[in-house]
Amino acid sequence: GKLTEFFRDEEELRKIWSVPSTRKILLGQLEEADYGKDELLNLQKLINAEKSDLFDVLEYVSFAIKPITREERVVKASSQIFNGLADKQKDFLSFVLSKYIETGVSELDQEKLPSLLELKYQSITDAAETLGGVDSIKNTFIEFQKYLYEIKAA
Repeated sequence: GKLTEFFRDEEELRKIWSVPSTRKILLGQLEEADYGKDELLNLQKLINAEKSDLFDVLEYVSFAIKPITREERVVKASSQIFNGLADKQKDFLSFVLSKYIETGVSELDQEKLPSLLELKYQSITDAAETLGGVDSIKNTFIEFQKYLYEIKAA
């Protein structure tokens, strides 16, 4: 019941979680309230949701909504995520999403973007040339996440 002090309902949690900056603030607030990343990861194991997003863990604990795996989330959101994007943008987001499936929501942190770009393109300059500039990359990286978290468990 204490988690609802941070978000009123599922929609508010979804709205907060779908934007990297507000997600980071929420995670900081949860940590201050003794629900840090370690506690959330332990809770994730406890409910057998290691392959799910921490969003799903919070949703389950707060609203009894069955978690889905990160892979299911990506598969269900793919058509929305990739709609209207250029092939090079799709290629980059496919790379980001594979890292997300493998590792978790930390891969979607804005601070992780430079290292993801360097890993994929060897330099941020090469990435900017390939993907249409730094602002375009940043917007694409932030925007696709709202579609990822629109997905609801069946």
